[in-house]
Amino acid sequence: MITEPGTSGTVRPQGVGGPLTDVPLAELMAEEATVAGLIAEAARTLADEPTLQQTLDRVVELAVSMVDGCESAGISLVTRRKIESPSVSDPLVARGDALQYELDEGPCLDAIREHALVESGDVAADPRWPRWAPRAAADLGVRSMLCVQLYTSANAHGALNMYATTRDAFGPDSHHLASTFAAVAAAAISAARTEEQLQSAVQTRTLIGQAQGIVMERYSLTAARAFAVMSRVSQDANIKMVDLAREIVDTRRIPGVGEARDD
Repeated sequence: MITEPGTSGTVRPQGVGGPLTDVPLAELMAEEATVAGLIAEAARTLADEPTLQQTLDRVVELAVSMVDGCESAGISLVTRRKIESPSVSDPLVARGDALQYELDEGPCLDAIREHALVESGDVAADPRWPRWAPRAAADLGVRSMLCVQLYTSANAHGALNMYATTRDAFGPDSHHLASTFAAVAAAAISAARTEEQLQSAVQTRTLIGQAQGIVMERYSLTAARAFAVMSRVSQDANIKMVDLAREIVDTRRIPGVGEARDD
């Protein structure tokens, strides 16, 4: 952004694909304040969501309501080398994302793999995706796309995908707001995932402890011996410890082990 020499009230922002234009400084400051207010409110809203899925759903909902030009939105996430869309606003997004995964090309994949932001103002004529673009335009009516990378952790990342059925739906203001919102959304998703994992770990530990107590009581074993028995059964039967524990709690017996004899 360039300030005009000898002036304090006008700036000349770099235009996207166009000439430099004079913009009143007060107007730019007002726009930045508006963006800051929207992002702050979005951050508070996402922090209130109790689960990971609800956080993902709210990110999609906010993208549609906040970003100018966005008619539909979805989230692509990569976990364990698999890409999926855990939250979409409507079937158009689900089909558009699935087609990208099937063909292994498209704007959301480029955002995930290479670029922080990928935009297309005319999907039908975009040469970057020779297989996906014609089908997305003809079959789904997609005309514009804006995809922003979501970096949630070293092993889990993705993209926020925004769809429109009109050409050139996303301007520079949309890029700025979407990029800023994506950073907030990524942090919220990461926090929600961590909390869910911690809750799952606590629940698993509690369940295994309950099962261990049942084995101790029914078979008159010490805590260490009861856990050793459960570990051996888990390995021999190729059952996860938590699944074995759940069965013990439900049936009050160890699968494959006879009933304890009364003395």
